[in-house]
Amino acid sequence: MTAALREATAPLRVHVGQGEHYVTTDPGVMLTTILGSCVAMCLRDPVAGVGGMNHFLLPEGSGSGPDAGRRYGAYAMEVLINDCLKSGARRDRLEAKLFGGGRMFDSLQDVGGANADFAERFLRDEGIVVAGGSLRGTGGRRVQYWPVSGRALQRPVTDHSPPPPAVRPVIAPDAGAVELF
Repeated sequence: MTAALREATAPLRVHVGQGEHYVTTDPGVMLTTILGSCVAMCLRDPVAGVGGMNHFLLPEGSGSGPDAGRRYGAYAMEVLINDCLKSGARRDRLEAKLFGGGRMFDSLQDVGGANADFAERFLRDEGIVVAGGSLRGTGGRRVQYWPVSGRALQRPVTDHSPPPPAVRPVIAPDAGAVELF
């Protein structure tokens, strides 16, 4: 399907899951992800018309297996930048939007904050401009990103299901019986 034909039809929606990334030059592509403490970097070169998104779980670390590095920010950031460059982007024109890094639980360790800190530090060290986004806070978010135009939308993830009905104990009337044990 050509890009001109796709514009007349619905946009192509590509979901980017944990440990994944996606790069495109197609203006009809919309990337989506759902984030809690994870972070997604939306990256693009506005002149070359190329961009993409990644989704990582933890800032840094090591693991075993061929795909173990995919869950870490250090790997996810490098692979997205490199794939954008391979598709025609120039490093000096790259701009990023960062999303996620929410504090999901009241525990001693704030994984989302560590992810957000890592992403900001990484882009600062690489000299890549942060053009926007939404980091930290509480709760999850759904992100939609059009990499060629740079447009991004974010919606909070909320639980709209009704609470379960209250359970009332059934107490059978008793004529004053007492049980001893």
